[in-house]
Amino acid sequence: MNKILALFEKINDVKVIDASIDYTDYVAIDLSTTNEGLSLLNLTDANAFEHYIEEYLAKKNAKVAYGGYLENRNLYKRSTVFNSDKSEERNIHIGLDLWIKAGTSVLAALDGTIHSFQNNTSLGDYGPTIILEHQVEEITFYTLYGHLSLDSLSGKQVGAKVTKGDVIATLGSAPINGDYAPHLHFQIIIDLEGKTGDYAGVSSTNTLEFYKSNCPDPNELLKIY
Repeated sequence: MNKILALFEKINDVKVIDASIDYTDYVAIDLSTTNEGLSLLNLTDANAFEHYIEEYLAKKNAKVAYGGYLENRNLYKRSTVFNSDKSEERNIHIGLDLWIKAGTSVLAALDGTIHSFQNNTSLGDYGPTIILEHQVEEITFYTLYGHLSLDSLSGKQVGAKVTKGDVIATLGSAPINGDYAPHLHFQIIIDLEGKTGDYAGVSSTNTLEFYKSNCPDPNELLKIY
């Protein structure tokens, strides 16, 4: 973990959505259980959620809302992917979300190859997802891009090379992206644990220490704030 964080300190100018949007046009957003305003919002209605995000951006005069790493959220209670009788509830977000309209371009964070991709279709899941593999200074790690458009998976090939800043996808709309307001879920993963096209983006309390060590804060690489 310390090695990868030291590596990220040396890397600059990383963006994962629309390169023309400066980080000064980003604003933090709180979607945690402590945000009392969310109690008035029907979180099962993706259109209402999208309207909430759009109003927030307009109020803040911003283009992108970001946040969510290690945030405890109620967003997942509607889905058996995270909340079932057979497993402990998962409600702690372990990636970084970037909220902006559908169709926005998604960029490769760094040089690498396409590790895997698939459409995770369950309610509340990622929808179309791409995972890239990176090797920098002999350190291997992965970046996951979730909630994409279906077209983003067309023509993709495992092992294909990508270059930092390449457009690899676009953001999907609610019917395709797991039924959320449009956004990118961006996550860094050290050990994929043999998974392909998918990796947990939300943790339970009991597994949080593992995921904190296996999925470092994406802002260490992006340096938004």
